[in-house]
Amino acid sequence: MTSSLPRSAPEQQGVDPRAVLAALEAIAAIPELHSLMVVRHGQVVAEGWARPFAPDRRQTVYSLSKTFTATAVGLAAAEGLLSLDDAVVGLLPDRAPTEPDERLARLTVRHLLTMSSGHDPEPTVIDTPGDWVATFLATPLAHEPGERFVYNTPATHVLSAIVQRVSGQRLLDYLTPRLLEPLGIEGAWWEVSPEGVDLGGTGLSITTEDAAKLGLLYLQDGMWEGRRVLPEGWAAQAGAAQVSTAHWEGVDWQQGYGFQMWRSQHGFRADGAFGQFSLVLPDQDAVVAVTGGFRDTGAVLDAVWTHLLPGLHDEPLAADDEGRAALEARLAALRLDPPTGEAVTAAARRISGSVIVLDTSPLGPLSVSFVAGAEADDLVVHAAAGDATLRAGHAEPIAQQVTSVFERRHSPEALVSGTWTAADHYVLTVRWVETPHALTVDVDVDGDRVVVAARANVSFGPTELGPFAGRVVAGSVPA
Repeated sequence: MTSSLPRSAPEQQGVDPRAVLAALEAIAAIPELHSLMVVRHGQVVAEGWARPFAPDRRQTVYSLSKTFTATAVGLAAAEGLLSLDDAVVGLLPDRAPTEPDERLARLTVRHLLTMSSGHDPEPTVIDTPGDWVATFLATPLAHEPGERFVYNTPATHVLSAIVQRVSGQRLLDYLTPRLLEPLGIEGAWWEVSPEGVDLGGTGLSITTEDAAKLGLLYLQDGMWEGRRVLPEGWAAQAGAAQVSTAHWEGVDWQQGYGFQMWRSQHGFRADGAFGQFSLVLPDQDAVVAVTGGFRDTGAVLDAVWTHLLPGLHDEPLAADDEGRAALEARLAALRLDPPTGEAVTAAARRISGSVIVLDTSPLGPLSVSFVAGAEADDLVVHAAAGDATLRAGHAEPIAQQVTSVFERRHSPEALVSGTWTAADHYVLTVRWVETPHALTVDVDVDGDRVVVAARANVSFGPTELGPFAGRVVAGSVPA
């Protein structure tokens, strides 16, 4: 059953609301902030979501997923289903080479947990043909296991496969009665591999408060409402520097790595791409959960260290009605709106019912059927990989399922809008609100010629594509 964390005025928990506001302003300026939740002494003292994100909307948290996977390993170890020093080939003998070499034979669960498997670089496994676990175990080890940290998402997938093997359940199903239900987390969703194994290293969708709850559980040494949820001592081990990361870039990535968690300048953290954070701060008895689409995630951490931490005090503070009101107003005003402009222009009327043809694009040759409307535009993108239909709202974005160029394994809900920001300049915005991702497409129209460019807020690849030249071709729009 879903349950919420208790709420409190920040001053009652020794938190200066003006410090929270300063941190919020610094993070919101990076951009882009999707949500923020600050927990002190077990109480939520500040929370906000940038519209269209919302408290009950789940979001892909990328590598923050890894901490949930490690938690499952800790629970399985406590139940005697495995040991951290078990050989991986012994747990998955049917997925390992028939005659594993000596290094592979020495690879243990602990090495996978600490990303010191010996691979360098990480194997190319996720989204490839064939058995991902077998491919991982068939990849030669460049180092002795335990010798060197190399970030390794496939290693976490193998941990998921191990939990599934020893428990007889998918990772998510195994965690549900042991972790999710005690914490009141409902509706979590995990992507699975072609073999039916939860991805483990990525692919989990949860809410901001769910991420905060996980951090709070670790802050409380695995205790939840008087009940022990995690094995005694697990949180301390998981949050400790089990392996050196001094060779990495960025001071908050050089503090060491635990069991699928990074050490920080302050405390430790579950950390997902583009700023999906659950920051655990034992010295301050605080947790900070963040989601976003940030290109500079280090700046997010710096904002917390610089602005928030000095505002955390040991004793309750005098009420600061003005400071709290300013914080609450800023949190309520968070929003990420698409560009605004005219719904229909002369250029829109001229090309409506026509087809825009691009001979080159990231998707190869494609064409876009375009019909302008007073309330929304209708577009059909024709590409070699298939067609995609979009309805782009003017006054408000329109929710629809859109295959994401960033999330290849599923088609999350997107909000789609279109507007003319100038007489001959059209902007199409697609925001996948279950992920950190948004895509903006700019179209300049000059007679029967067009120039198209696309930019992503964040991406594992290029964030800007184009410009691509095209042309408007008169003709009927396919039904």
